[in-house]
Amino acid sequence: MDVFRIGTRALHYRDSGPRDGEALVFSNSLGTDFRIWEPMLDHMSPDFRVLRYDTAGHGLSDLGGERSIEDHANDLLALMDHVGIGRATLIGLSVGGLIAQALIKASPQRVARVVFCDTAHKIGTDAIWNERIALIERMGMEAVADATLERWFTPEFRDKATTFPIWRSMLVRTPVAGYCDLGRAIRDADFTADCVSINVNALCVCGADDGSTPPALMQNFASLLPNAQYVELNNCGHIPCVEQPHQLSKHIQGFILQS
Repeated sequence: MDVFRIGTRALHYRDSGPRDGEALVFSNSLGTDFRIWEPMLDHMSPDFRVLRYDTAGHGLSDLGGERSIEDHANDLLALMDHVGIGRATLIGLSVGGLIAQALIKASPQRVARVVFCDTAHKIGTDAIWNERIALIERMGMEAVADATLERWFTPEFRDKATTFPIWRSMLVRTPVAGYCDLGRAIRDADFTADCVSINVNALCVCGADDGSTPPALMQNFASLLPNAQYVELNNCGHIPCVEQPHQLSKHIQGFILQS
């Protein structure tokens, strides 16, 4: 178990692969922890150095008070410093994509390229987030679990995948305070005006059946970026690293090789 202390807070992370390998830094979605990337990593080259971490308030990482998307980006920059990664390919899923945008805005020299998975420059509305947060604070994570999982995964995956109960458990065991704080950070984040300044090469990947950040939203996001390509994954919802891990890994590795 790897733990990085930031003041009184602890971030749980995993740093694997050769230290001199090309660094890939993963930032996961709301309601998950770094285990969400496990199915995809089985298809990735062992030559990559891979840094994953539990976002504050998720998994085994402390929350430590209210945090903005910029605060989460600062956590990730501090973690990269701690493990000695100067420059990396960022791979951000959903809110992880917002964190990646904040990190690029703050320290573009730290980013070789970026993969945006099922994310956008602005995710959801104030009303949507306020309603969801109020419901969770009143009734707990189970109150939103089924609706969330319908956005995350296709019906076929929910019905047939033997691993589906594990991902459901990951969601419902997310600390309420951590989920709601990160939900407020998503609500308040808007990088629309910053997209034109994201000059790194970007791969935008979206599940064709994503119910959280649907293809039309992500296509619009990609169109705002100066150097982006868009890829859509069939038979896939909001969590491609779980539902289509082989396809996602193929696109990421091809993108790295060509850029």
